Order: sequence, then structure tokens, then C-alpha cells
Amino acid sequence: MRLILFAGKGGSGKTSMSAATGALCAEQGLNTLVMSLDPAHSLSDAFDLSGNLLGLSGAPVTVAPRLAIQEINVNLAIREYWDQVHSYLSALFNNVGLKEVVADEIAVLPGMEEISALLYINQYVREKTYDLLILDCAPTAESMRFVSVPSALEWYMKKVFKLERTVLKVARPIAARLTDVPLPGDDYFANLENLFEKLEGVDRLLTDHQSTTVRLICNPEKMVLKESQRAYTYFSLYGLAVEAIIMNRVWPAGEGLAGQMAALQEPYLAQAAEFFSPLPILPVAHQKREVLGHGPLLELGRGLYEGRDPASHLYDRQPLSFEKDGERLQVRLHLPNVGKEEVKLHKVGDELVVEVGVFRKHLALPHSFVLARPVKAGFIGDDLLIDFSSQAGEES
Repeated sequence: MRLILFAGKGGSGKTSMSAATGALCAEQGLNTLVMSLDPAHSLSDAFDLSGNLLGLSGAPVTVAPRLAIQEINVNLAIREYWDQVHSYLSALFNNVGLKEVVADEIAVLPGMEEISALLYINQYVREKTYDLLILDCAPTAESMRFVSVPSALEWYMKKVFKLERTVLKVARPIAARLTDVPLPGDDYFANLENLFEKLEGVDRLLTDHQSTTVRLICNPEKMVLKESQRAYTYFSLYGLAVEAIIMNRVWPAGEGLAGQMAALQEPYLAQAAEFFSPLPILPVAHQKREVLGHGPLLELGRGLYEGRDPASHLYDRQPLSFEKDGERLQVRLHLPNVGKEEVKLHKVGDELVVEVGVFRKHLALPHSFVLARPVKAGFIGDDLLIDFSSQAGEES
């Protein structure tokens, strides 16, 4: 199944571009689902649907032949996937004095909605429900949390889960005699274990650049351009392939106001061409009115892709690779717009930890790299190359 993420700064036009692409792909014969990952769901608004989408059921809704949309209802997803975890947290907050309704709301922790979306995605992939899944992502910061969840959860399950479960099993009877505050029971841990099993393979799907790619929505404005640069870097850090920049709201050259706006945008368009090269940049003209409904979205999609196959790979690049040539071992990580001084590296066991700014990625190393030690790192263009010594030794 093909998976395309549309990401970018809030208000840049992600939903319209996601919906337009979905409408065009469905018209060309692909069974398509457009799923909203943004808590401020507006997919139904883009398609100009009246009333509440499916009465808040959160299930896919068919809006045209071969085209469905889905706005996730986190409360229903929690009941389906997080029942025991949510029940424990709600009881805990209620026990410390919060009203039941307030406790129930607070028990929706950060990350639950992202994991719920990943569970739906994995289900659709396994059941081969659709040919194409388009994700209308939340703004950049939330999108980074979404793509980092699988590796963070895997780290927790591998490093912490069993120890925590064993310790609490011993501590539970003692704590029951000392305090009224409940400790999580075995059903809590069984729920987490079941969730992890259902997520099996989703991390490989997201980082498989043959299946999954990212299209960044940008506007020719300074702040939006800067955020798009950071998004390009961070998606690459997490192993996702960015394949195109969609430059939305471009004013045409001309007289009057349009000409003035075009002149203001010109330096930012030039910067974008330099920053994102060799990625293709797909310009979208500033629209005179809101694009609402299936027909206008379809026209927007045709103008956006101009004869290209909207579901194809617009640019093919592998963001992460491990290379072995005799005694030489090397990790190559595509990290655009980053200087060497901004990157921190250290090896822990069978993982290479890469930090860029506030984001951290744990890279699981192939077996041949585990006993080796990193000896040198540097950039060639936008690629970070990390050389390993094949002789075992102290980690650096």
C-alpha cells in the first residue's frame, strides 16, 4: 500500500492539498483514504460536508467513488485500544481528588491519539483495505511526535516494560497496605503489550521509502520557510523520505496588488529553490476563493500535479543506509540544513543515538555494526557519514 504524509506549518494548506491529491488519485482509479491526524479536524469542511462527520463515530466516510475520508475520534479510539490503561489513569486521578469527569479527560495522555492513528494505519495495511492512504498531518511539532512514537514505544517495551511489570508485581501487595493510591494491575500491562503487538511493523512501514514518502506544504514566507526547513531535517532524522515541496499561495506576476505580492514572494521562492534542491517544488497559485467540495478539490489537484501521476514517487532518495565494504563500515544519514556542530552522536549497546536540536533518534544497528565503534563523522553535502571501526573496542 502506498502511504503519503502531507505535513507543514499550521495554516499552510495541508488539508486542501491532501484532499485535492486524494480526489485526483481516486479519479485515476486508486481506492483512496484521506485520514486527518490534526486534532482540529477540517477534512469534512474541505469536502463541504454538512453536519457532523459520521456523528463523531470516527470511521471512514465515502465522499466520492473510490474516495473515503476519516477523522479520528480519540475518545472512541481510546475505548477500543486503550481501555485498561485509560481506566487505570482515570481511577488514579479520581483517587487523588479530581472529579470523575475531569479525571476522565486528563487520562487522555499525549501520544494516545498518535498511537491510535498508527493502529488504524497498520490495520489498513494488513487488511489491504486501500491502494493509497494519505495522511493530513498535524502541524510540524505534533507530526514529529507522530513519527517518533514507534521508536519511542519500542525503546520502552525493550528497555523498561518487563522490569516495570516485575517490580510493580512485587510492590503491589505492599503498596495496598500503605496507601489508597492504586498501582497499575496486570491488565494495564497486558493492554500495553497488546497495543505493541498491533503496532508490529508500522515503524518499518514509515521508513520504507518505497512505500512511504512525505510532501511538505510551504508558503513563500520567512517563518513558514524556516519551519519547512526544520521539518525536512527532522523527517530525514527519523528515516522518512521527503519527496517534494508543495509551494502554496504563490501570487502570479502582474500589475497592481498581485504584482506587489509576487515581488515580495520572489526572494523566498529563490531561497526555497536553494534550500530544498534537488527536491521538486510544485507551485500552487494563490486561489481567489476558498476551495470547498469534491469538484473544486479535483480541479486543484489537476493544477497541482500538471499531468504527473499524483501517487508516484516525485523524488527517490533513501534517507538512511548502512554500508559495508571489507573492513569499512559506514552509516549514511540524510540530514539537510544541519551543521556538524548541531549534531551529537553516541553509541549505546546495539543503538546509535543521533541528536539534532531537541530531537533524538535511536538507530538500531545491524549485527555487523554492533561490536564496532564509531571513529569519525562528517558531512558530505547534506549527508552525515559516520565511519565505524570493525575492530571491537571502547565506545566513543
